[in-house]
Amino acid sequence: MIRIIAVGKIKENYLTEMIVDYLKRINKYHKIEIIEIIDNNPILEGENIISKIKNKAYNIVLAIDGDQFNSLEFASFMDNTLMNKANINFIIGGSEGLSEEVLKVANKQISFSKMTFPHGLFRAILLEQIYRSFKIKNNERYHK
Repeated sequence: MIRIIAVGKIKENYLTEMIVDYLKRINKYHKIEIIEIIDNNPILEGENIISKIKNKAYNIVLAIDGDQFNSLEFASFMDNTLMNKANINFIIGGSEGLSEEVLKVANKQISFSKMTFPHGLFRAILLEQIYRSFKIKNNERYHK
C-alpha cells in the first residue's frame, strides 16, 4: 500500500480533479490512499502524522534538502522500495515544515525541487510522478 499523509485539505476544484484522476490511474497498478491531516502547528501536525504511520512502513518525507531524482531514478527507487517494503508512506508537511519527530521516523528524505510549491499542487505532482514510475517500470508509453 502506498499512502500519502498530507497536511491540509485541497480547496481548489481543478486540483481535486487532477488528484482523483491520478489516484484512479495509480490504482490500476497499486493500492494508494491519501490521508489528510488538519493544518495546525508543526508539533500538532507531527503528532497527527505519527499517529497515522503503521508499523514497518517505509517513511519518505518530502523535504527541500532531501535527495533529488530524475523520473527514471525515481521509478527505480519506487520499484526497489516496493519490492522490499509492503507499505510506503509519503509525508507532506504543512506550510511551516515537518516537526523533528516526523523527520526522525523518516527512512528517506526526497526533494522534488529547491523551490516551494503550494501543497495541493505538490500533491498532484507527487501523484503524477508515482504514476509515471509505474508506467516506466512496466515499459508502457507515457508522454515525456
